[in-house]
Amino acid sequence: MRIHQLHQQFCAKHERHERHGLHGGHHGHDHNEKGCMGGGKGRMRRERLFDANDIRLLILHFLSSNIAHGYELIKSIEAIAKGEYVPSPGIIYPNLSLLEEMGLITAVQSDSSKKAWMLTEEGHASLAEQQDELSHVIARLESLGVLGDNRRIPEIQRAIHNFKVALNTKLGQTDLPKETLYSIIDTLDQAAKDIERS
Repeated sequence: MRIHQLHQQFCAKHERHERHGLHGGHHGHDHNEKGCMGGGKGRMRRERLFDANDIRLLILHFLSSNIAHGYELIKSIEAIAKGEYVPSPGIIYPNLSLLEEMGLITAVQSDSSKKAWMLTEEGHASLAEQQDELSHVIARLESLGVLGDNRRIPEIQRAIHNFKVALNTKLGQTDLPKETLYSIIDTLDQAAKDIERS
């Protein structure tokens, strides 16, 4: 079964428990951090570039080949994006706990004191059903890596720096005439079009 379907079932069960007083307030807050809606005030927590379901797919993907700690999962995702995206511990660790409660991963003994994780049979089956979605998420990560590589080209860095300096110097002036502001806007719009069409 796909992760989001399992997640919906998990959240529905959790909501029923809360209505019947089977969970305390703190426990309910933990589930909200894992992406469940709760209390009428909660909102799904999302990372800036990738949502929680994307992160859960990536976790299953990396655990499908190796047992890993949370920190190792963070570094694995960062490596694909070549440092352009690093998921926070605040989204990795709650989703590890959620995936364990959903039966898709399980904690295992490791050489260190840190908790390590591995996929269950259910986790392998869920991941197999979502290869298309996983491919899209990995492609987005890889595109960030390409973006970073190209943005680090010295000539690109120099041009971006000169652009920022010129723009900030001009916009930092007081009482700019409207004609000047319109000219800057037109220049920026034209530059964007030229880059898009290049």
